[in-house]
Amino acid sequence: MATPDNDKTRKLIEQFQRDHAAVREQVQRAIVGHEDIIDAVLTCLFTSGNILLEGVPGIGKTLLVRTLAQALHLDFSRVQFTPDLMPADITGTTIVRETEAGKQFVFERGPLFTQILLADEINRATPKTQSALLEAMQERSVTVAGVTHPLPEPFFVMATQNPLEQEGVYPLPEAQLDRFIFKLVVGYSSRKELGEILNRTTSAAAVEIEPVLDAERILAHQQLVRRVAIAEHVQDYAVRLVLATHPTGEFAPSNVSKYVRVGASPRAAQALVLGAKCRALVAGRPAASIEDIKSIALPALRHRIILNFEGEAEGYTTDAIVRDILATMPTQAPLPA
Repeated sequence: MATPDNDKTRKLIEQFQRDHAAVREQVQRAIVGHEDIIDAVLTCLFTSGNILLEGVPGIGKTLLVRTLAQALHLDFSRVQFTPDLMPADITGTTIVRETEAGKQFVFERGPLFTQILLADEINRATPKTQSALLEAMQERSVTVAGVTHPLPEPFFVMATQNPLEQEGVYPLPEAQLDRFIFKLVVGYSSRKELGEILNRTTSAAAVEIEPVLDAERILAHQQLVRRVAIAEHVQDYAVRLVLATHPTGEFAPSNVSKYVRVGASPRAAQALVLGAKCRALVAGRPAASIEDIKSIALPALRHRIILNFEGEAEGYTTDAIVRDILATMPTQAPLPA
């Protein structure tokens, strides 16, 4: 017989599933294909993380972010990053304003004060401006002239970058990449998908996106994700995956020792566990599994591994490293004493 607590948990999980499916349906009205990318973006939303989308121009990265914003009752801002963009252009600045009481210093908020921020082509901005954004992502606040201004909740940054551009590009340092819970690589559409894109975008019919989820429910779902159970051996699997990316670690396969210079940080383990918990809720389960962790290992780890010279020279990739680890890592191992 179900207890009241179990019945309440079941209802919360079912509500999460309905809301997740509703947002997903709205996004898919505008985005053709890329189901795994959509699922990963929603995972980041419900785990209170930030996401980096990488792909060539014109494949729908910006459209995906805009559509998600339309499907949510949240404030939305877009910043087009350029080399001349200054930190104050996104955080805001203190200005002098004439009032009835005389001149006063007033803080004028920048586009960073929103709930969903599209940071378009983030690698075009200078490191100083990138750091201002990434600091806000970490602290969830902005300090200007010695005064700290909290950002609204939920706060969700989706940044895009183009891997092909070379001129005027400032690649994100590894320590700053680590602030993104996932890095998603958006690929090309298939023949069938491209045909459907043309049907939707070259006809007179307009796609209507309806807002289906508000801030209060999103925050409640984010708390629910953290309450999902995870068995000790499942969490230990995530720990061993992260340790296996360290070239001198006890769990590192031969290719890691040969090709990797720096492995993933503890933030990677947090991303694996939180992502797995969210995937469990999507499937209607109250506990995360090893398969949940495997399903998000690539986006959680690929940007947190740095190859050495030999790995880069031989054309090895961080995705290949993660796949090697997943293929060789046993699901069970004696737990530490």
